[in-house]
Amino acid sequence: MSKLPHKIADARPEKEWWTATELANQTLPDIPHTTRGIDKRGKQLGWREDAKRARRRKGAGGGWEYHWTILPSRARRKLCLDAARKIEAEEPSVDRVDLRAAWEGLTDKQRAKAKLRFDALMSVEAMVTSGVTKDLAARMVGQQPGCSHRSIFNWYERLEGLDRGDWLFALADKPRARRPQARVVVNDAFMDQLKADYLRLEEPSFQSCYRRTVRWAEAEALENLPSAELARRRIDEEVPRITQVFARQGLAGLQRCYPPQIRDKTGLTAMEAVNADCHKIDVFVRWPGSDKVERPQIVVFQDVFSGKVLSWRVDHSPNKVMVMAAWADLIRDVGIPKHCLFDNGREFANKWLTGGAPTRFRFKVREDEPLGALSMVDCKIHWATPGHGQAKPVERTFRDWADEVSKHPAFAGAYVGNRPDAKPENYGSTAVALEEFIAVLDQEIAEMNARPGRQSTTCRGRSFDETFAQSYAENPVRKATATEVRTCLMAQQVLTPHPTHGRIKFQGNMYYAPWCIDVAGQKVVARFDPENLHDGLHIYHLDGRFLGEAPAQETEGFFDMDAAHKLSRKRRAIEKKHRDLLRELAPTGVEDVAEALRALTPDQVARPEAKVVEGRFGDRQVTDRGLPPVQTTPPATEPTEEERAQRAAFLQKLEARQAAKTSPQPADDARRRFTRAYELVQRAEAGLDIGEADAAWLKSYRQSVEWRTHLKLLEMHGEKMLAK
Repeated sequence: MSKLPHKIADARPEKEWWTATELANQTLPDIPHTTRGIDKRGKQLGWREDAKRARRRKGAGGGWEYHWTILPSRARRKLCLDAARKIEAEEPSVDRVDLRAAWEGLTDKQRAKAKLRFDALMSVEAMVTSGVTKDLAARMVGQQPGCSHRSIFNWYERLEGLDRGDWLFALADKPRARRPQARVVVNDAFMDQLKADYLRLEEPSFQSCYRRTVRWAEAEALENLPSAELARRRIDEEVPRITQVFARQGLAGLQRCYPPQIRDKTGLTAMEAVNADCHKIDVFVRWPGSDKVERPQIVVFQDVFSGKVLSWRVDHSPNKVMVMAAWADLIRDVGIPKHCLFDNGREFANKWLTGGAPTRFRFKVREDEPLGALSMVDCKIHWATPGHGQAKPVERTFRDWADEVSKHPAFAGAYVGNRPDAKPENYGSTAVALEEFIAVLDQEIAEMNARPGRQSTTCRGRSFDETFAQSYAENPVRKATATEVRTCLMAQQVLTPHPTHGRIKFQGNMYYAPWCIDVAGQKVVARFDPENLHDGLHIYHLDGRFLGEAPAQETEGFFDMDAAHKLSRKRRAIEKKHRDLLRELAPTGVEDVAEALRALTPDQVARPEAKVVEGRFGDRQVTDRGLPPVQTTPPATEPTEEERAQRAAFLQKLEARQAAKTSPQPADDARRRFTRAYELVQRAEAGLDIGEADAAWLKSYRQSVEWRTHLKLLEMHGEKMLAK
């Protein structure tokens, strides 16, 4: 819709007075299109006699100028139309996106006012459609509250050139621009001192920081001190909230400012991934065989897809034996998962379970490290972020246990509270027996697995048991063999058999088998039952190959002749066995070899040809080729005092050098070691070569607690933590 028809009546030409040449260039209707023709027409119509609308042109050239109103009506309209088009081209077009963006920033009151105007115009449009004139319709609608005859036509002028779909947004009043307020001048030194005091990890209150800063500013005679409210507003304006949280709460507070990751489990299947963690139950338990009362620790393996608890074990404290037992229960009763998500505790990072895993945060990974139980069954290990409970789904189960297990009626009086300041009044009044605790825990875990109505993305109203059973039946799951289960029930240790006879010493016991001589002096992996060391050791190669079983060797009495005769007979049998084996493998005797060598004739023996001949000259003087005489024995002359002094000084310097080489060097302290490692890291990140020895040392040092501690101090205090 064009705005021109509405503006022609009010439009005026771009200028009032025109020369004949300018009018000819406009090609207006009803007048000639040449300068001569316009002058002739003006004479005929008497334009120059009209003193108000014709005048002599001032300036060089002279001539006549005519007011635009002297022209015929069609010519005047053409001038006004051209001027209106030029104005429209210069006016910025209304952007529909801008209209809607402005609408979003309005208040409800402003939107209601625009809606009232829009409804009024729609009423006018409806009347016009039915045959009523627009003026009469505007007068009728203008009698309503909030409207008037003149306002309706003003609204129509505002909507010129807009589609009806944009009318509602265009009828809204533009928000008034706020007057810029003068910014209060505040002392910069005061604000810097206040920020330094307030933005620190001790989290002091703002009022205490403000009072301290005011005392300091008054002592320094500073001016333009702000009020507490103004100072707080300035800090909020200049320092973003997330920066304030990081400065006062550290990295943990910064992480809470970001929403947790949403992980989708619908792409998994039952037993594709499990997660495990330890949890201390808030109940006092009396352990059998002693009067010891303490809170038990439980390790849980949970299916990630369904949320079902698959296996668990209870013990005094988290340890690798209970973790291995729970893992063995899992693979024996359910199957072998493809992925395991572990907490970063030492009980999970133990080498019995995760040996050979290169990504664990605890314990060094050595080249001769034996494969753990998970590595041997090809289960990929994942480590949860340390100190981040949201990374493990089983933490949600532990939260339910805090209410449904710890506060069970059977544990009344044994509940200890979930915090030191939340102890019940009957704290420590009783303790539940371990057998009763395990029975109740087993019952509650089974009930939680079978409870319907779970609303997770995988359960959708079913129970953990139903969700797990359906996926378990539809997808293949690896089953563990008896050997794999037995391996998981065993602990492991890298041992070195005796370098001569191959006997293995472990935990004060001796283990030996005849085949042990084949691995004498070599590192092997010994797997054993930690609860029964007398059952012997199962010996494996470092790469996982089974070598054999070494039974425990029993001790004998010092004068036990029967045992000595048995050992002697056993040794003689071994000697005979190896003698026969040697005779079979080497049928040719040494006498035959010697006889074959004696049969060789002197001509058959290769004589070496000398390539270099040593000359012997004795006391003769060599004068060939004009060389100076060579004296083989130096004359025995007595050294002078000067020569003796020089020799003594030389020997003194030599002894000082030797002493400097052999004297122990002062050991680098922790800060110098960290500085050296930090400089190597900087060089490596810059693409510079740091050498194999330095790279190996840096790799080992970066796994130490000393590196992590000094790195945190460097982040907090800057490069002043580096050694000078």
